[in-house]
Amino acid sequence: MKVYEKAPAKINLLLDVLRKREDGYHDVEMVMTMVDLADRLEMEELPRDTIIISSQAGYIPLDEKNLAFQAAKLIKERYEVKQGVYIHLDKKIPVAAGLAGGSSDAAATLRGLNRLWKLGISDKELQVLGTELGSDVPFCVTGGTAIARGRGEELEMVHQPPQCWVVLAKPPINVSTADVYGRLKANQIVKHPSLKDMMRAIEGQSFQGVCESLGNVLEDVTLPLYPEVQQLKESMLRLGAEGVLMSGSGPTVFGLVSKESKIARIYNGLRGFCKEVYAVRLLG
Repeated sequence: MKVYEKAPAKINLLLDVLRKREDGYHDVEMVMTMVDLADRLEMEELPRDTIIISSQAGYIPLDEKNLAFQAAKLIKERYEVKQGVYIHLDKKIPVAAGLAGGSSDAAATLRGLNRLWKLGISDKELQVLGTELGSDVPFCVTGGTAIARGRGEELEMVHQPPQCWVVLAKPPINVSTADVYGRLKANQIVKHPSLKDMMRAIEGQSFQGVCESLGNVLEDVTLPLYPEVQQLKESMLRLGAEGVLMSGSGPTVFGLVSKESKIARIYNGLRGFCKEVYAVRLLG
């Protein structure tokens, strides 16, 4: 028996950091949603008790450094599963991009193995398992649109934002999330984005309101360190994207676009800056 799972990328419409906690993590307040750029996973049971991962992408680890491997190991140990599994990962989401590609792969692995081995684990239990793998994994288990608090694991599901196109562009650099958070001075953040304004825009299905409410305090760290990210933001706005923001800790920048007729100009214009450009829809 084989099972297949789709692992979509996420973007942060809003990312605020409230304070640094005593355990070293940060308390955040985020609005996350998913876009139709996705990895695809195929899972097949093996007779021997082992985990094997393969991928067409030559740049990702296929051992315990891979979050899908860690997810398979966790669910096997927690539920005492003695069968092995072969996982093929068809990678489409850029790595180290602020799009939660690895977290979404881990979440898809949890969902897929739950079905493959008929474990009957609820979504809530899968989310709790996911917290052991990473802060974005619980959200990726169910997807949709959510306000995330705490380290990102405390989720409140909300309405989908108004449907639109999303152009994603990743410059040819990798950004360490841990490094960005390590450099952030949470008590010196001058301007916090407004969750209230974003939720009013989403609930009223105001595309313009969503664009005006976009905000990410991590830009204060990433943009000075990586000027190419700032250049990408400026280029996207100049080419006609209506709302532009860095996703997560970067370096991917996304632009929200209301009309399909604008996509070709923005896409082709950005290809002059970087190879990894995608035009997709919000997942609704």
